[in-house]
Amino acid sequence: MSFSMKEDLCCSICQDIFRDPVVLFCSHSFCKCCLNNWWEGKIILECPLCKKPSTTSDPPCNLSLKQLCEAFLQRQRNKGPPKPRFPSIPEPEVTCRLHGEKLKLFCVEHKQPLCIICQHSDEHAGHKLKPITEVAELQRKELKKTLEPLQEKLKVFKEEKETLGHTAEHVKLQTQHTEGRIKEQFRKLRLFLNKEEETRIAALRSEESKKTRKLNLKIDALNKEVDALSRTIRDTEEMLKAEDASLLQSFKTAVQNIRQRTLLDNPKPVSGALIDVAKHLGNLGFNIWNKMKHLVSYTPVVLDPNTANSELILSEDLTSVRCGQKQSLPDNPERFDFFRIVLGSEAFMSGTYSWDVEVGDNTDWFVGVASQGVQTKGIHPTRLWRIGCLKGKYIARALSEPSTVLSVNGQLKRIRAVLDWNRGKLLFIDLDANTVIHTFTYSFTEKLFPYFNTASASSLKIIPENVSLRLNLSRQ
Repeated sequence: MSFSMKEDLCCSICQDIFRDPVVLFCSHSFCKCCLNNWWEGKIILECPLCKKPSTTSDPPCNLSLKQLCEAFLQRQRNKGPPKPRFPSIPEPEVTCRLHGEKLKLFCVEHKQPLCIICQHSDEHAGHKLKPITEVAELQRKELKKTLEPLQEKLKVFKEEKETLGHTAEHVKLQTQHTEGRIKEQFRKLRLFLNKEEETRIAALRSEESKKTRKLNLKIDALNKEVDALSRTIRDTEEMLKAEDASLLQSFKTAVQNIRQRTLLDNPKPVSGALIDVAKHLGNLGFNIWNKMKHLVSYTPVVLDPNTANSELILSEDLTSVRCGQKQSLPDNPERFDFFRIVLGSEAFMSGTYSWDVEVGDNTDWFVGVASQGVQTKGIHPTRLWRIGCLKGKYIARALSEPSTVLSVNGQLKRIRAVLDWNRGKLLFIDLDANTVIHTFTYSFTEKLFPYFNTASASSLKIIPENVSLRLNLSRQ
């Protein structure tokens, strides 16, 4: 295929062989993706070449051109490695526009290149001249030096683009994982509700069966009495129609039978025969919720995985943390990149808060609070108030102040942190010994987040609170 034909098979936008070519009303053809990118964000859709408006945003495929391009590409593949689409054209030599001579000199005063003839003109008489190669080399070095910040900026932009791509993938994974956890929680709740529904309906059916059986027994007994009374009445009425002699003979027996039936007690109404609807429906939703308490738990602090150092492993319910293998996580601004720190998801301010932490056998940990302005990057995460265990010693540390060694009897297992933000106090209590471990005093001005730090494979666990129910039964 001739060179001119190859030119005809190239898209004027991407300068490459057409891919899925489409044709506009003005007869110009373009790659479908190139045209869509060209039109993106534009109100008026026009031809990139002749600027004529397009009557449609979805132009038809140029089938003939597509077949030609496919045939050309197939022929190129059969020939082997592709050759350059365009022959190399030597760069044209730059010459003096006045004399047509090659430019070899550079006028320092006028800062312009000259030819041999230009240096003898009155315009450049007495001017300092330098070889053009020497000046060009100096300016190349200057241009390269000037280009360096731009290259660094390009590097930064590419790195940020890569980071954002990584973050986008992580967002997808987070969504999938979180959706799975939500579905699992609702599956458990639905399973409980279905079982509870079956149990309550079974209880209703059982009550119905018992009361129906009791009523049927009563109805059967009444049926017998009704039959007996009906027979007595029917026999007596027949006797009344009999002859006098026959009536007199049976009179005494008939009277005895009537009197005997008359002495029977009248049937009494059956108490409690109806379904106890109030028992089955009264406070139904509340009673079910009250029974669901064993399925749910409440922790006053929930860990924020977006702040967790990449070496920390959080539990599925976000209530415990341990140190493990480094994970591939986005380096978002909220994430601690040096220390193995994770914060609580909710900030505390203007009030009193408490949460319990089980440290167990962990021997390398810190718990406390971090201010909203805590530094998450680097090796100086100031704005912290915490106690912990380091190298077998219990210590307390506030802000950037030196550590204070704590006097503790035995090994700490369970700790309660009590924050009184308004009074500027942070207390730590040994729950097993019921003693105060340490108290920080500071005039807090920012929101405070629960803080956890561990370099151990043993977990730090936030202890769930007991869910209790209080009913106010007082009446006005």
